[in-house]
Amino acid sequence: MAGATVSVIIAAYNAMPYITRCVTSVAEQSIGRDQLEVLVVNDGSTDGTAAELDRLQGLYPDLLRVFHQENSGGPSAPRNHGLDHATGTFVYFLDADDYLGSEALERMVRMAEENDTDVVLGKMVGVGGRGAPTSMFKRNQPRTDVFSSRVYWTLNPMKLFRRELLERHGLRFPTDLAIGEDQLFVGAAYVHASGISVLADYDCLYWVQREDDGNITLRLKGTQRRLQFLPRMIDLILENVPPGPGRDHLAHRHLTVEVQQLLAGHLVHEPRETQHKTLDRLAEIIEPLWHEGMNERLSAMARLRLHLVRHRMLDEVLELVAFEKQLARTKIATPVLVDGGRALARYPFLRDPERAIPDDCYDVTDQLGVRHHVTRAEMEGGTLRLAGHGYLHRVETRDVGTELVLRERDSGTEYRLPVTHTPTPGLGAEQDAGRYAYDLAGFEADVDIATAADGGPLADGLWDISLAIGAQGLRKEVRIGSKRAENVSGAADTRVLATGGGPRAVTLYTTKPYGNFTLDLGENKHKVRSLLRVDKDVRWAAGSTAGLRLGGRVGLAEYPADALVLALEDGTGATVTFPVREVSADGAFEVTVPVDTLPAGVWTGDLRLGTWTVPLPALPDGLAPAKWRRRALPWYARPLPGSPKHFALKVAKTDLVKALARRLK
Repeated sequence: MAGATVSVIIAAYNAMPYITRCVTSVAEQSIGRDQLEVLVVNDGSTDGTAAELDRLQGLYPDLLRVFHQENSGGPSAPRNHGLDHATGTFVYFLDADDYLGSEALERMVRMAEENDTDVVLGKMVGVGGRGAPTSMFKRNQPRTDVFSSRVYWTLNPMKLFRRELLERHGLRFPTDLAIGEDQLFVGAAYVHASGISVLADYDCLYWVQREDDGNITLRLKGTQRRLQFLPRMIDLILENVPPGPGRDHLAHRHLTVEVQQLLAGHLVHEPRETQHKTLDRLAEIIEPLWHEGMNERLSAMARLRLHLVRHRMLDEVLELVAFEKQLARTKIATPVLVDGGRALARYPFLRDPERAIPDDCYDVTDQLGVRHHVTRAEMEGGTLRLAGHGYLHRVETRDVGTELVLRERDSGTEYRLPVTHTPTPGLGAEQDAGRYAYDLAGFEADVDIATAADGGPLADGLWDISLAIGAQGLRKEVRIGSKRAENVSGAADTRVLATGGGPRAVTLYTTKPYGNFTLDLGENKHKVRSLLRVDKDVRWAAGSTAGLRLGGRVGLAEYPADALVLALEDGTGATVTFPVREVSADGAFEVTVPVDTLPAGVWTGDLRLGTWTVPLPALPDGLAPAKWRRRALPWYARPLPGSPKHFALKVAKTDLVKALARRLK
């Protein structure tokens, strides 16, 4: 076990029957037992955990080391004991209630080694009703840090740590705290880490809710224990992170998550006298982290909550907590007051003269949801026709002034076009218990690409399509397309239009992964040539003595009439074209070239649509010559010898002398 890749440290107290599955999940890791050591510290268990650990040690003698000690009162001491005996390059702390996915350690170690990171977060999954953190596991992050990700929103220690990091900074779990000890350990590791990885595409840790609710964080209630670790976390931030966006990012978690949980989960259950003392102490603790600039990061509810705490307004805090609980039960969004181009949530005490709470604590203008739905999005010739609805959540559709916005992605050039507002009776009845009505949220718009640029044509580029939704003096913009009717296609629709300046490629498509509509003018992402194809199956047409049959497919939704042709050239400047007129619904076509009408020469060719060309495929080696008579003389057409990679058809009059000589041989 010495020199293992990973040391798994498990603190166990009265962990039956969970400890068996926990240890087994480590023993069965795909990384292999030769890469592991498991250190389990039995912290004075009285329920049979000690005997089960001794049994497991006998089952895995080369893997498992068990330490028995008197109960320490918390997980810090046993975790530290295990860490003191660890020899692995990496350390993983695992609670005795929980268990690992079979490939968890192998995947996390690989991510740490490939990206040279000190901490790896593996995706957590709640079991038995236990909620697991999710915001940091939206996607894999091979290398990030604590300031530019959401990793700080999970401060439990069930992560992979490079042991050298822990030893270099002397990191250990504080033993004088009943809860919050993991935050101080993990927070310090985050701040000092040279790179953090997030493994989000595999379920690494199964976080178990014990049937007896014996998880320590569930058992220990009350504000006082939380008021002990919170100031130390704030000191950790103040001492290690300079003022600025980085510090504010970490402060955001404590000013929202910690404060809300302490008030709603603990303070409300305490005696009145204790509530006053708690609120006063909490206000002192958070003061170093809070400043006016933080308001931009906080929700209106968080701003209001912090204002009440900082001003020691206990009765108002209790009323706000009750309001939030009712809000969570009903799931009906709070109404807003629209005034002066701002939306103010009607939370308790809004514009109450006795409380004099600033409007900024209620401002949800930037947080208003924008809802939209597209019911039509299609090109008709050079005109884009759009229809649907869009509205600001909680803002009734009075004094509407919605516009369509076209914005070129690279240059930022934009044009705002009017829409026709259409009635949408009953819209909103199925949400928020029908509290809000959006009866004039519909829109229709026709965008002529020849005139949309202030009367002129839109330039080549990628034109993203948005709605600037206005109502009651408020305006918010949203890209459209992600919400659309089932009959509105998101597939790329490419067409070639005839314009005064020649043929022009236009594609309406939806972006990935968000599914919003964009106009591609000028083949930035969608090439016309890729939609033109000629099959390799070239042969003589059935029932024809000299008809060369070529087939293919055109994937364009539209192109000018008679613009698609098959063109043959003889190398002297002579060109003969054959229009492609019969095209099936799926774009397939066939063209028969009457080679007996071609003058003598070697003919090459391609499929043409304006300036776009696709070379014709080489003629098959075994293609028999076509023969016919012209003015009573024999002629033929056959593949040109020695041209296996290119279309080359030789048309010539038969040399009668050579033909006769061949017959006489």
